[in-house]
This record gives sequence, C-alpha cells and structure tokens, in this order.
Amino acid sequence: MSEVKVNKISPRAACGTVTLGDSGDTFTIPAGVSITNSGTASGFGATGAASWNTTVKTGDFTAVAGEGYFVNTTSGEIDVALPAGTAGAVVAVKDYASTFDTNNCILVPNGSDKIGGSNINAALNTQGTAVTLVFVDSTRGWLVTDDGVQSSASTATYITATGGTIVSCGSFKTHIFTGPGTFTVCSVGNADGSNSVEYLVVAGAAGGTTDWAGGSGAGGMRTRSIAPNAHPINAPANLPVSAQGYPITVGGAGSNGTGPSSCSPSGLGVNGSTSTFSTISSAGGGRAGNEGTTGPGAAGGSGGGGGTKGGPGDGSGGAGNTPPVSPPQGNAGGSNACNGTGFTAGGGGAGAAGEGNSPTSCNSAKPGGAGGIGAYVVDSFIGPTAPSYGTPGPVGSTRYFAGGGGGAAGSSPRVGGVGGSGGGGAGGVATGQGTAGTVNTGGGGGGGSGNESPNPGASGGSGIVMIRYKFQD
Repeated sequence: MSEVKVNKISPRAACGTVTLGDSGDTFTIPAGVSITNSGTASGFGATGAASWNTTVKTGDFTAVAGEGYFVNTTSGEIDVALPAGTAGAVVAVKDYASTFDTNNCILVPNGSDKIGGSNINAALNTQGTAVTLVFVDSTRGWLVTDDGVQSSASTATYITATGGTIVSCGSFKTHIFTGPGTFTVCSVGNADGSNSVEYLVVAGAAGGTTDWAGGSGAGGMRTRSIAPNAHPINAPANLPVSAQGYPITVGGAGSNGTGPSSCSPSGLGVNGSTSTFSTISSAGGGRAGNEGTTGPGAAGGSGGGGGTKGGPGDGSGGAGNTPPVSPPQGNAGGSNACNGTGFTAGGGGAGAAGEGNSPTSCNSAKPGGAGGIGAYVVDSFIGPTAPSYGTPGPVGSTRYFAGGGGGAAGSSPRVGGVGGSGGGGAGGVATGQGTAGTVNTGGGGGGGSGNESPNPGASGGSGIVMIRYKFQD
C-alpha cells in the first residue's frame, strides 16, 4: 500500500475544485482521527442538523447558520437574532435552565425574513423546550422541523420527606404517626420516580357504653395501597403531594361510659375523634347503645351496636360511613331485635357491619353480637416493623385495623361478643366490664354488662396514620 504525505492539497487553478477518487471509491477515516470543517459542508446527507455550541448564552446574541445554542434566561429575556435566511440554513435553540416559561427567548428575523410565514418576532415560552428551525424560502421563511421538552428524556426523581417514625422496605419508605405531627415533603419527584403517596388513615374508635350495651363502632379507615391483594376498600389512586408540610391529626379514642344507671348520660361511651392527612379525613367511631333512653347506637366512621331492646332502648345500631366517602370508611353497627336483658349487638368495623340479633335467634344462650371485622394493609406497606402495628386476621401477611367492639351479654351460659379483627374489644358478661380496643388500631371498645356499679364500658382504640412512597429504584 502506497502512502502520500503532504500538508495541503490545493487545486491547480485558483478557486478550482479538487476531486478525491472516482465514483464507487471508499475513503476510510481511522479511529481517533478528527475532521474540522471551517467552511460550508454540502452533500453529506439530510439538511436540518445543527452543530451545538456548548458555550451557554446568557445575553442577546446573533445566531450563525448551522449552529445550535443553549440559552439561559434565568436573569431575563434574551433576544436571538437569526442570520440572513438561505435555503437549507438551520438554527437550533435549547432552554438551558428550564426558565423559558418565566423569561422568554425571543427569535428575531433578519430584515424581511419570515418565521412561519410572518415577519414578526417569535417567543419561545415552554419550560425546557428545544427547537430546530430550517430556512425554506422567502414565503414561509424559518420553519420549525423539530421540538421537544426535557421531560421527554427525563430521569426518575423521587419524593424526599421527614416526619413520624420512618421505616424502609425495598424501594419504599413508610412514615408512621401514632400521634400528631407533620409530614414534610422536602422535594417532589416525577412520575418516573414518585410524586404521589399511598396512605392509611384510621380514626379513633368510640368508647364502650355500660348497662347491657352493644359494642362500640371502630374509627373510620381510609387507605390507598398499590399492593395487588389490597383490601376492597382500597382507594383507586395515590394522593399527589407538593413540597410543603402536611399537619397530621391522629384521632383519640372516645372515653368509656362509667355511670351505673341506664338513664344516666354518664353511662354512654363517647364517639372517637377524626384523623386527617391532607385531603383525607376519617371520622371517629360511633358509641354503642344500651337499654336506656339513649339506647340506639350512634353513627360514625363505623356505627355503634344496639343495646338491649326493651324499656326505653330500641336496640337499633348506628349508621356507618358517616359522613359518606367513597370507598366507604366503615359500616353500620348491628341491631338487636331481641327483647329482654342480655341481648346486644356488635359495633361496626371497616370491613363489615356489626353482628345483630333477629327475633328468631333469641335464646337463653345467645352471646353478645360480634364486632364487625376490620380492614387490612399488606405487611410490605408497613415494612419490617409490621407486627408492631394492627392485629392479625384471616388474610395472611397483612395487618388489620378498625375492628368493631363486641356487645355485652347476660349471665352464664351467655358469653360476650368477640371484637372484630383490627383491635376491637370483647363485650362483658353478666356484671363484667368490656375489653378495651387496641391502641393505635381504631378498634371499638367492648360493651359493659349489667347496671351495677362499677361496670363501665371499655375505652376504644386510638387511631393511626401511615404514608408510603417510593424513594429509590
């Protein structure tokens, strides 16, 4: 192979043309060799491509045909004077700091040249945009042949936040609040990473009522989880968040009734308190009824169970999902249709209504009504500390919250109603006190039996708030 070494190749005649090779020949440029074009290139394929100048422009300037520019308008509007138009000329502009929406980049045509058929300035005002223009002819002038925004090639970014007890499980973090606090979003990611959150918001349950009382209602429970086996009350979408502090309210449990008389207001339990996060609010549970003048159960996130029917009491249960939301936050308390001392109904839970009694089921061995079952979140929602929160239930690898309280029963052989999975307390028997709802589950308190002092109803369980989001790949 022969080799020619020269410093310059020039045509024989001044301003002549030099031809390299003949048709069909191939010229190979080895790796590591650079070719610098300081003139005008033509015949190298399609027109419309720009060579990008990586010196960032921060003030007005005149563009050169064939070049692209990164323009930073952080400090103010920038004018880009376009070169005199020649067919096939190309100029490109990119929003360097994603500030074109705040301070525009203005394209200024040269003389009588046009941009898109008009001889007026054109404003680039889309955040993060990149635009390529090619000069076609004097009729239409510069036309946009390509445009896009940085988000088209975005990388995943994630929420960062503080507040509560933070646990990690795989690529997710969960913030757990067992009392009031603030969930502070320090920065918001994007849809490729995370910019919305899952949640569990459980309100405080009602305290138990005394004197042949039903079980009290569980606190309302609202949840959103991306788990494939999420509970049926799961909301359909995550909750978007922004960079700010979100006050967290964790509803307290309602106090229990303590009075010995069926007609005494002090014998009634107290409704639970509301829990809130952002736009999500769960209502406190409704207290149970007894055989007194205020016998019906009260409405709430889940309703209280009806007490003994007979005398002033009518045995009806309180409504659940009050105020109404979708999906529902709870269920009604059971109603008791049995006359006579010793028959009561269970409080409603997040997953089912409290157990009631029909006239055909009244017998001397009838237990108090069972509390309605709560609802669950999967263990991964909580992370490695899952066993520390909620209670077990019939669905494995989950934790239950917001179970209804059990209703009270008369003397042996009757037994008190069991509390629903999710922290509901059991009802008392004969002259016994009910069992308290579990703390931080929103479980309803069990009903107290008999009217001899001291036989108070049991307190409900306080609420809880959890917030979960993806923080890494």
